[in-house]
Amino acid sequence: MATASPPSLEISGRGGSPEKRGSDGRLSYAVHHFGTSGAAVVVATGVTHPLDVLKVRLQMQLAGQRGHLIGMGELFGKIVKIEGPGALYLGLAPALTRSLLYGGLRLSLYEPCKYISDFVFGSTNIFVKIASGTFSGAIATAITNPTEVLKVRLQMNSNSRRGPIGEIRKILSEEGLKALWKGVGPAMARAGALTGSQLATYDESKQALLRWTHLEEGFHLHLISSCIAGTVGTLVTAPMDMIKTRLMLQQESKGTIRYRNAFHCAYQVTVTEGFHSLYKGGFATFARLGPQTAIIFVVCEKLRELAGMKAI
Repeated sequence: MATASPPSLEISGRGGSPEKRGSDGRLSYAVHHFGTSGAAVVVATGVTHPLDVLKVRLQMQLAGQRGHLIGMGELFGKIVKIEGPGALYLGLAPALTRSLLYGGLRLSLYEPCKYISDFVFGSTNIFVKIASGTFSGAIATAITNPTEVLKVRLQMNSNSRRGPIGEIRKILSEEGLKALWKGVGPAMARAGALTGSQLATYDESKQALLRWTHLEEGFHLHLISSCIAGTVGTLVTAPMDMIKTRLMLQQESKGTIRYRNAFHCAYQVTVTEGFHSLYKGGFATFARLGPQTAIIFVVCEKLRELAGMKAI
C-alpha cells in the first residue's frame, strides 16, 4: 500500500511570511479536523441516544444475579409506559458534550498518528492503523471520562431532578473527585479497541472496495465501509462496554457486588450471571453502534468535503 502523505497545511491567498502562513494553516487544519469529527459524532449521538439508554439499562439487569432477562423491545415498552418517552433521552446533555470532545479528539488524533508512523517506520499498514486508533481512542476517553460517568448515572435515574450540574455536585460531595474517573481503565480499553477496530476497519475497507469494486469516493463507499466498521467494532467491544458500565454505576446499584477492578468485574459477572452476560445489551449495542458508526463516517466525510479536506 502506498504510504500516507501529510495533508497540505498552507492556506492560499494569505499574506505574511511563509512561517506565518504555515502556522495559520496548521491551526486552521486542526480546528477543521476537530470540528468536523466532533460535529459528526454529535449528530450520530443525538440520533441514537435512546438506544444508548436501552443498552445501559440492559447491561444493569439483575446485576450480580441469575434470572430471566427481558429483551430490548420489552424494556423499551416498559420505560415508555412507566417513566415516559422523555426517559429515553436521560443524560443527553453530557452525552452530547462527550461526543463533541471525545469524538473530535479520537478522530482528529488518528491521522496525525498515522503520519508520524509513516515518517518513522515508512508504513501505514493495518497494524499501524489499529495502533493509531487504539492510542487516540484511549487518550480521548481518559480526558472525557467524567462526562461518561455523568451520562450513565443520569440514564439510570429517571427520578432525579438534579440535572447534570446537581449530579456532579452529588458525586463530588458523596464520592469525591476520583469518582468522576470510575471505570476509566475499561473505558480506555473499550475506547481504544473501538477506535482501533472502527477506524482501521473503515480505512482498510475503503481501500479494498476502491481496489476490488467499481465504487468511487462518495456516499455509497462511505456507507458500506462504515457498516463493516460498525459490525467489527460491536463484536470487539461489547464485553468491555458492559464491564465499564457496571464499574461506573456500582455505587448506584443497591445490593450489588462491589467490583474491585475490570478483571474482578468480568470474573464476578461470569461466575454469578454466566459468560453470556458479558454480552448483555449486545443487540442494543449493535443497534446503536451500527447506525452510529455509519452516521459518524458519512457525516464526517461530507463535512470534510465541504471544508476542502481530504477524505479519511
